Amino acid sequence: MEFENQFTTTRAIVKSQKGFSLIEILIALTLLVVVGGFVAGKVYDQYQEGLKSSALINMKNIEERLKEFRRKCGFYPTSDQGLEALVTKPTGGRECRDYPPSGFIEGDQVPKDPWDREYNYESDGKNFNIYSYGNDGEAGGEGADADIYLKAPPKGADAGEEAAPAATAAPQSNAAEAPQE
Repeated sequence: MEFENQFTTTRAIVKSQKGFSLIEILIALTLLVVVGGFVAGKVYDQYQEGLKSSALINMKNIEERLKEFRRKCGFYPTSDQGLEALVTKPTGGRECRDYPPSGFIEGDQVPKDPWDREYNYESDGKNFNIYSYGNDGEAGGEGADADIYLKAPPKGADAGEEAAPAATAAPQSNAAEAPQE
């Protein structure tokens, strides 16, 4: 008898409890997806900004190596000599007589941009600029695909060579705006 009373009481408790309806579960899942999408978008934007900042930091480090090159050699490597002149002594064009045996960059290669591509380098031997085509790897672009320049892109550059305005590419520092030595 006592067992039957417990069984009946348990059955009554189970029947009186209600769970979530299918619609309530779907609404909760929809809200989670919307909030998750918003958060994921913000995380992606922060990630892209981090890549741009990393590219600028790398370019500033390369700029310091180029300044060392100029102190030792009296000129910046030309566009033809490229950034490889920081790793191995250039053989074409002007010759650097005081080139250090180990080069100007430790290791055997120039660092790549955060997207694992070579930095672009332009120089006439007196002035230079370093830039990356950014996320898409192509000239131009906006937002995450904007080109990133160490210094402002040259005025009058071809449409294919011109980047988005510096304000959209990445914040510029005072060092990037300073005239060359």
